[in-house]
Amino acid sequence: MEQPGFETLSAGPMLNAYPDSMGGTLGDIVLFLQRPELKDVFQAFYILPSLFNTDLDRGFSVIDYNLNELLATPSDLKALSELGIAFKFDFILNHASVLSHPFQDILEKGEASEFKDFFINWNTFWAGKGHMHPEGYIEPDPELIKDMFFRKPGLPILMVRMPDGKEVPYWNTFYQEVSYPRLDAQDLMRATTIQYATAQALSSRINAALDAGVKPANIDLGRFEPYRETVTEILESRRKYLGQMDLNIKSSLVWDFYADTLHKLAGYGAQIVRLDAFAYAPKEPGEKNFLNEPGTWDLLEQVRQLADQEQVHLLPEIHSRYEEKIHEKIAEKGYLTYDFFLPGLVIDAFERQTSSQLKKWILDIQEKGLRTVNMLGCHDGIPLLDLKGLLADEQIEQLIQTVVRRGGYVKDLHGAKNIYYQVNATYYSALGEDDQKLLLARAIQMFMPGKPQIWYLDLMAGKNDHAAVKQAGPGGHKEINRTNLSQAQLEEGLHQSVVTRQLELIRLRNTCPAFGFDAILTVLPSEEHELKLQWQRQSHTATLDANLKTYTYSIQIS
Repeated sequence: MEQPGFETLSAGPMLNAYPDSMGGTLGDIVLFLQRPELKDVFQAFYILPSLFNTDLDRGFSVIDYNLNELLATPSDLKALSELGIAFKFDFILNHASVLSHPFQDILEKGEASEFKDFFINWNTFWAGKGHMHPEGYIEPDPELIKDMFFRKPGLPILMVRMPDGKEVPYWNTFYQEVSYPRLDAQDLMRATTIQYATAQALSSRINAALDAGVKPANIDLGRFEPYRETVTEILESRRKYLGQMDLNIKSSLVWDFYADTLHKLAGYGAQIVRLDAFAYAPKEPGEKNFLNEPGTWDLLEQVRQLADQEQVHLLPEIHSRYEEKIHEKIAEKGYLTYDFFLPGLVIDAFERQTSSQLKKWILDIQEKGLRTVNMLGCHDGIPLLDLKGLLADEQIEQLIQTVVRRGGYVKDLHGAKNIYYQVNATYYSALGEDDQKLLLARAIQMFMPGKPQIWYLDLMAGKNDHAAVKQAGPGGHKEINRTNLSQAQLEEGLHQSVVTRQLELIRLRNTCPAFGFDAILTVLPSEEHELKLQWQRQSHTATLDANLKTYTYSIQIS
């Protein structure tokens, strides 16, 4: 069954940005959207989660869902609402930051913490289902993890030191950072009877090893070996963490947290809540830890019941191959679903100058009654492997190579190719930085089924930012498409034809009565290199005639 009120959800276009993407703060984005050039362009705004109190992963490691006071205020949200802007926010179901109150309470109180079961104690989870490793964590029996998908090498654990010095492993699917404070001579003198000069020499040796990434227990202390136990204890007792710890959905406190968070997001004005990493949350020994069934669907149903109370719509976010039909399962259960197929299909249509696959996908959406949120670019990358089952493998590989040849990056999962990766590039650069191609891509997106989501950098015809990737270092590939724009750059962009013509297309989608989830879309007969789409509702029609050879289009409104 669909969520209550689903039929009232607007299909109007949605801006997508970080709160600091356009000018530096959410207040600057308010000023941008208040400009006359932006009047009636957007119906909604997907604000990425650095809006909240976060640390790592550009917002996706959430400490709590209070507003980031450096970037946003309640008055900013109110001002956007007064512009008629609805909101889409992220809710990360699988994990929370180690800096969150529950995890910090565990670090402070250990077994006495009321939150001791809020996260997944690895050894408790696998008790009796493996053997104990010398370092203090259970290695599960191989047959119990053979179907599990780990996003990084080794077991997904973070060893956490309790107040009594005990090391406890916690399930950690995504990011983690462990750091040790640098010591000075006085730190060592307080813990030992060591002389000052000796303490200086020892602290220098220790800090050099830490800077080189050596763990405390493995530091070569040389002639200071007698102080090993003391040095190791000092360092380990001051260990610090950053990271995203997996939540234990079998804990009632986690469900209280889920309910409280949805209530808070609804209070901010959320119309849509994107469920990030939801498919990793349900876990059982011997089952898949990604989209296990029926655990995943049971989780979604329970979250939906909470969301219904707040009258917000859920958008479960998951990447999967078309041939797996997971997007259809999500839709069958009454949820919005992402159209992760459109970005690659448009590039393919341009490269091969054929509309056949786009037409096939449109008919697929219609026949199966999918309610989609579609896009071209986004904060992650261009999801080309999602197309498996829609395009032949060799066509997908050609698309990947085309985008890479135009300056994009491919990120594999710990060296495993063709398991799951996206190509990181701005959509404008992926199209060869051709204004006409970007305009045609935007026109096609505006005439596709679903609710269009527009990445701010695509709107401003942003190019691949290789300098940002280099500056970010290892793992910084996504920064190629996350360039923050200054107010001066926004002002300059509003004088470029490729920007103003996109705004016209988006405004048309937002204001023309022919569009909507309850309107009729017809794929009109056309030549192979053409795409003709017509929307109709009551007496209103909007028709797109696109040419994939010349990258031109015309639109008729009646």
